[in-house]
Amino acid sequence: MASIFTKIIKGEIPAYKVAETDKFLAFLDISPLTKGHTLVIPKIEVDYLFDLDDTTYTGLHFFAREVARAIEKTVPCERIATAVVGLEVPHVHIHLVPINDIGELNFKNERVKLTQGEFIQLAKDIHANLLP
Repeated sequence: MASIFTKIIKGEIPAYKVAETDKFLAFLDISPLTKGHTLVIPKIEVDYLFDLDDTTYTGLHFFAREVARAIEKTVPCERIATAVVGLEVPHVHIHLVPINDIGELNFKNERVKLTQGEFIQLAKDIHANLLP
């Protein structure tokens, strides 16, 4: 059965996309820890990060770095934290979370609420800050 992320890739489920290539996709987390919390995924459905082939593994991290730089230009923060947990969706994904304090990277924290309009604008703003 296809993961929810595969359904997003196929366009079966909508997402607030911020960046996309033929191999990778980045979109806003709809239940973000902080404003700008973004998920970065490979378009191939693999459950566990360390099961990715070398090319996809390194490509995913390079892609995540470019997205992180765009988030930094868009959302005021001290750092972009990264987390790979892999328990909630059986599809490799990297969390990019703008933080000002280590406590903001706690997945048990209350989630930030954004309107649909705020999500749409934030996705556009991050996308606009990607390097050409």
